[in-house]
Amino acid sequence: MRYKADITAGSLKVAESRVIADLLLRGVNGEYWDSAILDENVLQTRNPETARRLARLIRARLILMGPDLWQLVRDGTGDTTTHAVLAAAVKHSALLGDFLDLVVREQYRIFATTLSDKLWDQYLDDFRGRDPVMPAWSELTRNRLRSSVFQILAQAGYIDNTRSRTLQTVHIASQVIDYLEKHDEQYVLRCIQVAP
Repeated sequence: MRYKADITAGSLKVAESRVIADLLLRGVNGEYWDSAILDENVLQTRNPETARRLARLIRARLILMGPDLWQLVRDGTGDTTTHAVLAAAVKHSALLGDFLDLVVREQYRIFATTLSDKLWDQYLDDFRGRDPVMPAWSELTRNRLRSSVFQILAQAGYIDNTRSRTLQTVHIASQVIDYLEKHDEQYVLRCIQVAP
């Protein structure tokens, strides 16, 4: 199945991604991982289940990339860290990546000024042609997915905020572009380089 709804577990979560990247770079795993997440509460969540869910999502994103990207996440500043986390999120979620590639790119091409709910709804409705085994998501899940994706777009700078959703030009950090080119991440590169 190409599209999954697990992106509703969190937006980019840049600060939390720095923490998880540090654990990965230090080779923390097994009981030490659980201790860091649950006992030390390194993600500073309110309850253990939230910590577990958030750590699982961020780790699943970052593990698809390599230590060089983890380093950018942990030690990068501003846009570099945000765009490194975005790259990992796109690699992890075709739902996010394809929305950028198929919908957001087209809005820039036609000089649209904003992203609407209608664009998201049409995108989801068109799924059946791209993924015939995709589950039928409830309206609540569809809305939560939209909220998560638009939060990510705002955090990465593609839109000004989640209310007006005014499109903005984004220049992806050169260190992130270099990493993706070096590791032949063509899909991710195409998806995040949609702005003029």
